Amino acid sequence: MTGPPALDISHLSYTYGDRRALDDVSLQVAPGEIFGLLGPNGGGKTTLFRIVSTLLPIQQGSVRVFGDDVASQAAAARRRMGVVFQSPALDIRLTVLENLRHHGHLYGLHGATLRDRMADVLARVRLQDRARDLVQTLSGGQRRRVEVAKAMLPNPALLVLDEPSTGLDPSARRDLGDDLRGLRDRAGTTVVLTTHLMDEAAGCDRVAILHEGRLVALGTPAALTAEVGGDIVQITTREPQALAEAVRARFAVEPRIVDGQLRIERPRAHEFVPQLVEAFPGAIDAVTFGKPTLEDVFVRHTGRRLE
Repeated sequence: MTGPPALDISHLSYTYGDRRALDDVSLQVAPGEIFGLLGPNGGGKTTLFRIVSTLLPIQQGSVRVFGDDVASQAAAARRRMGVVFQSPALDIRLTVLENLRHHGHLYGLHGATLRDRMADVLARVRLQDRARDLVQTLSGGQRRRVEVAKAMLPNPALLVLDEPSTGLDPSARRDLGDDLRGLRDRAGTTVVLTTHLMDEAAGCDRVAILHEGRLVALGTPAALTAEVGGDIVQITTREPQALAEAVRARFAVEPRIVDGQLRIERPRAHEFVPQLVEAFPGAIDAVTFGKPTLEDVFVRHTGRRLE
């Protein structure tokens, strides 16, 4: 990486009264990267989003956007950013073009420059044919793409999005992901998004997992899941504690009880499961296994499911 990081967060902490929302978080995002902040509600990701987008003041630590400090150089940092909030920020009684035009005026864009920018961002999100339609006639996924188009009007180097696919169906989520990757590939835009959805996080170049305000894991989705090792075996039983002790004694593995189910990390689970069922036929109600996911990474670091 040459030049400053697109986003440089160093020892960032934030409290609401007695509650610590962020606890000494440090990470860097490279230019041109799609970076996901993954965690449950209350994990700290929205607080981090608000600080990065200059909506909350910095209490402790620092945040820089392409070298500009968001505390002492907030205006310069904002000029480099486009922001998409979790709550909709469109006037549904206006057309797509009217929403874009009014937003462009806020950035001092007018005339031919604004017209060219509007045409460009609508092409990027594939909404040229809906430009003159009222926003209230668009689907949820199309409205979200208008939000992205608005944020891209000033040609930001960094696009930050808070839970961008909230309320979207799986197909619309995939379309939004394609749009964001297209922005990265064609314009070199750096994308940082918060999410609690595994498939959305898995589509990012790198992921930071937040839990109770702390950064518990950071890396590519493939590297994070590789750290889990083997397969994940999940066992449903009426007496999880008793079965966990029996499995531990019989197979020398360390089961974890998560939400009343036993979870075991084990290579070649397809060979292990028949042995398990044969050893405890009356104690197991159901058993499944599969390759580790980002949720399994979260469980490994926190002892609980993401939900």
